[in-house]
Amino acid sequence: MAILGNIIKGMIDLTDTLFSETNHIEAQKNTLKQLLEKAKATEFGKHYNFEAILASENIESYFAQTIPYFDYNKINEEWWQKIKNGEKDVTWPGTLSYFALSSGTTGKSSKRIPVTDDMIEAIRKSGIKQVLALKNFDLPADFFEKEIMMLGSSTDLEKNDAFLEGEISGISASNIPFWFRGYYKPGEDIAQIDDWDERVLNIAKRAKEWDIGALSGIPSWIELMLQKVIEYHNLDNIHDIWPNLRVYTSGGVAFGPYEKSFKALMGKEVTVIDTYLASEGYIATQVRPETDAMQLNTEHGIYFEFVPFKPEYINEDGSLVQDAPSVNLENVQLNKDYVLIISTVSGAWRYIIGDTIEFTNIERAEIKITGRTKFFLNTVGSQLSVNKMDDAMRVLEEQFSTKIPEYTICAKRGDDGEFYHFWYLGTENQNLNAEKVAQTLDDTLKEANKNYKVARSKALKGVKVRLVSPKLFYEWNAKNKKKGGQVKMERVMKEQKFAEWEAFTNQG
Repeated sequence: MAILGNIIKGMIDLTDTLFSETNHIEAQKNTLKQLLEKAKATEFGKHYNFEAILASENIESYFAQTIPYFDYNKINEEWWQKIKNGEKDVTWPGTLSYFALSSGTTGKSSKRIPVTDDMIEAIRKSGIKQVLALKNFDLPADFFEKEIMMLGSSTDLEKNDAFLEGEISGISASNIPFWFRGYYKPGEDIAQIDDWDERVLNIAKRAKEWDIGALSGIPSWIELMLQKVIEYHNLDNIHDIWPNLRVYTSGGVAFGPYEKSFKALMGKEVTVIDTYLASEGYIATQVRPETDAMQLNTEHGIYFEFVPFKPEYINEDGSLVQDAPSVNLENVQLNKDYVLIISTVSGAWRYIIGDTIEFTNIERAEIKITGRTKFFLNTVGSQLSVNKMDDAMRVLEEQFSTKIPEYTICAKRGDDGEFYHFWYLGTENQNLNAEKVAQTLDDTLKEANKNYKVARSKALKGVKVRLVSPKLFYEWNAKNKKKGGQVKMERVMKEQKFAEWEAFTNQG
């Protein structure tokens, strides 16, 4: 009998009953007040007169009117660079120990995002919320005795002056509580290995020693790890070695594009729970099985604002025009794309995280990620967001009985001088007819997006598709960034980057 599992499950059930349903609007008002109160004596707080904002009749409105939008370049040049130079009390009180490195989908050079002790605590609290929410997923008691494979970046953080640097998953894993370390796999020794391939090989070698009940990590890298374990032990599927695997906690990108290829590695049904952990903080987590939407973490160190996602509000580099209107949680609407803006306990203020979201349930503060501001393809009026592209990939998978976990697209002129959308689709089935795939893709996008349909009748000449191995996408990331961790493939490329990509694929 799973005695320990029953005890843990009982504690989760009991703890959850002690808390009433969160009023997310009130929680956000309190969060903003707490942020302003704590940071009012910082250089940033004095510059923008947080005292006056706190004394105003409508704190949220006055805050939005007073503080400009900041993308990474703007806040780094004007404020965070001072922290790196050793100054204290800049955008958040005191000093800090960590910078999160985030290359994400945007290029080789890493952004350095401050991570304060308050942020580490906020992430811990949001993690506890995620664990408590497991009661909603009807998991057996013995699940809570199994081990958890957390596949993030290396926990061997680099020393840079007075700071430690690494990806947020590595920073979080290096701060796991002592009582959790017995459950945590692959363990500290393997987690510290910097080379991705060496780390995964070590996981494969020791896989038989572990009884994994849950996986956590970015889908593309989780899949590669699972493939390596299956190949190393000559298995049919991952459940041959981890029969008690029941839960996969996805994060970093939408799980949809990877669903079919992920399931092909399984021998049993696995519950997929979406999470939204960014370098800037733990944004949201899925808390119930009836939906794959995620609930914003409204109580733990992040204040959210939302800008309607319209072309006239977005600069070419993905930043916002300064007069773009924002709304708070109280005034959002369902099924409408918004640019996500955050202010945090790490000293990010009205910060453009770069993602777009839509609300599926306002009372529960539940959202879905719909794309990236930089990956909104609006060439010749086509107005394609990443979620529309992801949906089209699911149609192609169904129509052609294949798996397409990766893709990228560029809008540019062809040899005839006309505008085309050039798609590279990652699939192991190289026998597909690329022209038929292109026609189906074109028809699907016309049906799903009226702006695309109009563009196709005017300046957008057509769709061109090239089918390549998914491995090329992973090797591209390895060449330009680094394997594993938080690294994600750019879904939309500018022409210069796309030319480099095409040269790389031709070499491959």
